[in-house]
Amino acid sequence: MDDKAMEIEAYIAKQQGIIESALRKYVTDKSKKPRILHEAIDYSLFSGGKRLRPILCLAGAHTVCMATDCALPMACAVECIHTYSLIHDDLPSMDNDDFRRGKPSLHKIYGEAMAILTGDALLALAFEIASLCSPLGSSYPLSTMIWELARAAGSRALVAGQVADLESEGKEIGLTQLRYIHCRKTAALITVALRLGAMSANADEKTLRLITKYGRSLGLAFQIIDDILDVTQTTEILGKSAGKDQKAKKATYPRIMGLEYSKKAAAYYTQKSLYYASALGENGKLLSELANYLLARKR
Repeated sequence: MDDKAMEIEAYIAKQQGIIESALRKYVTDKSKKPRILHEAIDYSLFSGGKRLRPILCLAGAHTVCMATDCALPMACAVECIHTYSLIHDDLPSMDNDDFRRGKPSLHKIYGEAMAILTGDALLALAFEIASLCSPLGSSYPLSTMIWELARAAGSRALVAGQVADLESEGKEIGLTQLRYIHCRKTAALITVALRLGAMSANADEKTLRLITKYGRSLGLAFQIIDDILDVTQTTEILGKSAGKDQKAKKATYPRIMGLEYSKKAAAYYTQKSLYYASALGENGKLLSELANYLLARKR
């Protein structure tokens, strides 16, 4: 491993620790009533996730200024929304996955009804935490930021992507529909995480525009790589069921476009994200390093 890779891994590990501590502060103690619900929240939220989206939120703030604490509530809110979406995605009525982050999915431990309620509680908790954000400056009122978060989680973005994904199962869809799914199911939350970080730090209009374009490209690259890993890695490495997307005839790049095209597409969108990061000058260096790191990931 070269020095740059070691540096970015050290950065990620440090940010993960910061996010873990913040989430612990915001989440209700699992001994509180109703105990089973708070235990389920704890099981899902602290199960060893990569914390990519909250890290990107803090990186968005870092691009504007060195003080990233202003973005911590939004970073934690985004992680709560991401975790709730995974809980619901894993349900038998959705993607039907028995494993998540190397452990049994929540519904396998607590049952389907409790998994639904845990997801509901995490979605509500996300906005409770987001309301605590104190953005630097006055360019982006808190109400505007919460609107952005709600829109990214709603019927035109995250949920829309899941609906389109379900509707496309077993069908031969085109590249346009495939991009529609990926842009909403994955890229929307990654993009809003970066935007909320930058907005928390009072980014100027040009910086926010470039960060948004970076996020959209990075989100597409990330999901395409996820699709590739599903067919090239094992369950043990991934921490979730490998090959499941192919068996379920899900709308993925490898199934629709082939593995070689998928690898080229992942590299193309990564290069696009690097282009937008470089347009930010020295301030975009961290975003460039994160994009390169994610392109090379194995899980």
